[in-house]
Amino acid sequence: MTEVRQVVACGTIVTMPGVTRRDRVLEAAATLFHERGFHGVGIDEIGKTAGTNGPAIYRDFSGKDELLAVLFEGAIEKVAIPAGVRFEDPRTELEFLVRHHAEFAIGNLQLVSIYAHEHRALAEPWRSEFEKRTQKHGSRWRRTIAACYPGASRQDVAIAAHAAIGMLHSVVFWPETLLRSPAVVDRLCAMVLEGIGSMAQSSTAAA
Repeated sequence: MTEVRQVVACGTIVTMPGVTRRDRVLEAAATLFHERGFHGVGIDEIGKTAGTNGPAIYRDFSGKDELLAVLFEGAIEKVAIPAGVRFEDPRTELEFLVRHHAEFAIGNLQLVSIYAHEHRALAEPWRSEFEKRTQKHGSRWRRTIAACYPGASRQDVAIAAHAAIGMLHSVVFWPETLLRSPAVVDRLCAMVLEGIGSMAQSSTAAA
């Protein structure tokens, strides 16, 4: 379903017919968490921004903790590659992982920013499940990098994976002029891949 949204001057999200209250609440929560932080926003404010009220939110969510958890779940659903997607060439897979993550980060700046600033606020039981999924995603990065550079140590592979993902997530701190620059995804991917590729030199030196 195509959803059309507009934020009016008073700060209330107005939606076209067909968009559920749950959708409006999630969008309002994402906007407010991004702008003011998880701990700086109350349920009543989220309800007002969503065009409803605080008590109505509890019909769909148990509270702010679950709202944050659902936003994180939506983010990992977008960025994670299904386990069934396989590649014959590890370098092709690495290029795919980098581009997919780059497109996600630049296309979902709000979600990535919330994760960067609020991931420690995620409460149980959602924290454990989210950590399992992020670890699984990270494991795929490490396996792919290791397959591309079989001479690299496990430590170097882990550093490369974390550094690459960290660089991709750094776009949330970039000025808008850079984010609007031509072919920004291509340039970001090239820099990340070049950074990972430096392991080829370190592997040769170690050998």
